[in-house]
Amino acid sequence: MFGDLTLLSGSANQDLAHAIAGVLEIPIGKMTITRFKDGEYDVKIAESVRGNDVFLIQPTCQPVSENLIELFIILDALHRASAARITAVMPYYGYARKEKKTAPRDPISAKLMANIITLAGANRVIALDLHADAIQGFFDIPVDHLFAAKILAEHIRSRHRKDNFTVVAPDPGGTKRARYVANLLDAPIAFVDKRRPKDDVAETLNVVGDVDGMNAVVIDDMISTGSTLVGVANALKQSGATGVDVLATHGVLSDGAVQRLADAPIDQIVVTDSIPILEQHEKLVVLSVAPLLAEGIRRVHEDRSVSELFRDPPLEGAR
Repeated sequence: MFGDLTLLSGSANQDLAHAIAGVLEIPIGKMTITRFKDGEYDVKIAESVRGNDVFLIQPTCQPVSENLIELFIILDALHRASAARITAVMPYYGYARKEKKTAPRDPISAKLMANIITLAGANRVIALDLHADAIQGFFDIPVDHLFAAKILAEHIRSRHRKDNFTVVAPDPGGTKRARYVANLLDAPIAFVDKRRPKDDVAETLNVVGDVDGMNAVVIDDMISTGSTLVGVANALKQSGATGVDVLATHGVLSDGAVQRLADAPIDQIVVTDSIPILEQHEKLVVLSVAPLLAEGIRRVHEDRSVSELFRDPPLEGAR
């Protein structure tokens, strides 16, 4: 049996960490993170964690490499401080887009990060909407893979009538995710098929499924630059969709993505706070994953089932 639950936060997303602590009704443990003059991190755990069940919240979002190094050093400090179990809570997993070789001599960066996280001292990982399910298998330690689908589904349910929207996958690879949300909402599904007829010819987007006269609700795991979703929105409007919402768990939102999406025929942009959202816009809505992550942490600490979080009815908050 592990000792007390200790919650710690790296510097990547302290607002989310405080929200999780509020749901769990426990304080965040004391830790200082400073830098030497040359930029190297120095970490000091400012309270005893010996024998405790420690959960470290640190999404590896931008600046990805710096947040990863900080994660590794904190994990090492906790390991050397004799924590009984160390769980890395990673609401966003950086370098996840390189989970397989797509060309000769390519790295598999997602696997490399998994190796280093384990080597640094993590005994367990809680992740949220990994870019590829296969990443779970890259770890030689337990991984609890949580999904924000029910949080997104609840937002869709509150925004649209049951019979006036279609759930859309932005590409065939996202059909599984979109189908899960569609099943939660008992809604029809469509997807956008992208084709490039030949080199140097613009990519064409064809909508597979009926969106004519419907609100199209596009579901993705992350929004990076938003360029793909702009093309998807245009294709949906050309196919007769009366409105377009785009929803994703991770709002990477790089390279002017918010303005790019806002200028497109998109009515609402929905992301979660798995990554700190620094921009504001009237079209941008941020949902909190704190109740979901808090309940996952609670269940892991109490050795209870985590898979129950994915069953109906939709999650409304941590119990």
